[in-house]
Amino acid sequence: MTVGWEWDDSLFAGTARHYRRGRLPYAPGLAGALAEVLNLDGRGRLIDVGCGPGVIALSLAHLFSEIVGVDPDRGMVAEATREAAEQGVAGKARWVRVRAEDLPAGLGTFDVATFAQSFHWMDRDLVAVTIKAMLKTGGVLVHISDLKTERETGTGPASGSGAGTGPGAATGMRIVGGLPHPAAPCSAIDELVKEYLGPVRRAGRGVLPHGTPGGEAAVLSRAGFSGPRRHVVLGGQPLERTADDLVAGVFSMSFSAPHLFGPWRDAFEADLRRLLREASPSGRFSERQPSTEIFIWRNDPR
Repeated sequence: MTVGWEWDDSLFAGTARHYRRGRLPYAPGLAGALAEVLNLDGRGRLIDVGCGPGVIALSLAHLFSEIVGVDPDRGMVAEATREAAEQGVAGKARWVRVRAEDLPAGLGTFDVATFAQSFHWMDRDLVAVTIKAMLKTGGVLVHISDLKTERETGTGPASGSGAGTGPGAATGMRIVGGLPHPAAPCSAIDELVKEYLGPVRRAGRGVLPHGTPGGEAAVLSRAGFSGPRRHVVLGGQPLERTADDLVAGVFSMSFSAPHLFGPWRDAFEADLRRLLREASPSGRFSERQPSTEIFIWRNDPR
């Protein structure tokens, strides 16, 4: 857990309904890559820890006999439940509102546990040991994230700074080579969020001046997992995003969750949409699909 910061239930409050539209998808070959690497055949049990609205668990549902998603946010669990029903897999899906720190919660044992950009929000040493005990011998923990070392052309404040010179530099816009629309004005969006919420990153009722922790490998090694084996599922596919998508992306983030703006939420959205119109009068933006990085850790007998 980050020193000086404590989790609270407002961390992702109000973000669930924006998540699927606003967040960039994982690389389209992710499910196939995991099926091949882990020899998945439609049997076994998956637990997705910090499942959000069920993005990863539902994309892997056809590879397991049962999927279980756990998340402490009520809205995320509701969205996952709704989406599972829409996809026709409600009969093999279970969604539990619980913090990872409060597992095992009577959920039994699993063949695979996934953490998709969620592990950094948890008491990682505690959760790693707990999940290891919930995995069958030979089971695996899969850590999934966007490829951080890849040059990003993403949307919204998660994407870092924009170009310093050339077209679009004044707004922090990135020009995405060979694509038909401008890139999102990432730096300008960052600055607008800071104008409303202050320069220090917000996280629930607290702040994260130094961001979330890294070093997952050391944590999982301490817990007794063996590995990791690293795989990259390549992205690069062209994506088209609308202004509505980018607004949803901003409101899907913990550090710009809707509730953080209080009575100024509507004013912020109006300013955000004005900024996006200036960046692209057509309301369309281009970017490339990020690659997805997976680390596979095994629960091998000592």
